[in-house]
Amino acid sequence: MKSKWAAAALFLAGTATQCALAQDYPNRAIRLVVPSSPGGGTDITARILAQKLGELMRQQVVVDNRPGAGSMIGNELVARSAPDGYTLLMGISTLTIIPSIFKRPTYDVFKDLQPISQAVSLPNVLVVHPAVPAKSVTQLIDLARARPGGLVCGSAGPGSNPHLSAELFKSMAKINWVHVPFKGSGPSMVSLLTGEIDLIFPSLTSAIVHIRSGRMRPLGVTTDYRAKVLPDVPTMSQAGLKGYQSDQWFGVLAPAGTPAPIVEYLHKTIVRALRSPDITERLASEGSAVIASSPAEFSGYIKSQAQKWTTVVREAGIKPR
Repeated sequence: MKSKWAAAALFLAGTATQCALAQDYPNRAIRLVVPSSPGGGTDITARILAQKLGELMRQQVVVDNRPGAGSMIGNELVARSAPDGYTLLMGISTLTIIPSIFKRPTYDVFKDLQPISQAVSLPNVLVVHPAVPAKSVTQLIDLARARPGGLVCGSAGPGSNPHLSAELFKSMAKINWVHVPFKGSGPSMVSLLTGEIDLIFPSLTSAIVHIRSGRMRPLGVTTDYRAKVLPDVPTMSQAGLKGYQSDQWFGVLAPAGTPAPIVEYLHKTIVRALRSPDITERLASEGSAVIASSPAEFSGYIKSQAQKWTTVVREAGIKPR
């Protein structure tokens, strides 16, 4: 009987502590870790969201770029941080790819991170340097077949969504090229802009400004629908690669064990920020569609995406490292 009372007392004490934490939260700056370099789609989205969250929370939300190892450096930093709501992750699609690419990840996406909300969904876009003599997807495929291994494709890093989007394309088109990984989308785009590489599959958010300036030529978007900001650019299926589909997403996660009241507060505040007309409009102008899902919905989405990419990795013949 005493053990039951003791257990009940511990439960009530824990609940009281969590409520106290939630009432006092946030009382200092919050760090939003971006596991990629500045200038990429993740970074752009994170900074848009961080500014609005700072206004709503009345606390500074600092974006901290931690690129490298296919986003695992930033992911692990958050997974190993104190579960107090002051260190958050702007998670990217790579989270669901890493389990099938790396044999021994330094963290477990399903056990070490608490999903809060999927923020946005957006296409990748196949872009080439203007000097590349291909103005369509079919012309690029013909060029790659005529010059096996002659084209150089950059990516945001091994196992990143842009990398897997490129591998899926290469596998389906039955072509080959040289893959050069970078520490994030930003450096890969700089390399394309300077003509050091021929093509990349960045997020539309990170590429749109360069597409509009004419410094990158878009050949196709990776989703099964056209992007509103690029209505004249076909989907891969429309451009000749039937059945091709890939997209990116960004979302906010916290370390596992973060108190439920803080998770609830963060979710409500993030959704409020994302659904603010000014933020929705700004994200749309960058090519993103607001999702603003619940923690449970986001968790289920992560699991379904992990299953999808496991199949893609296997069918593409990519060996786990």
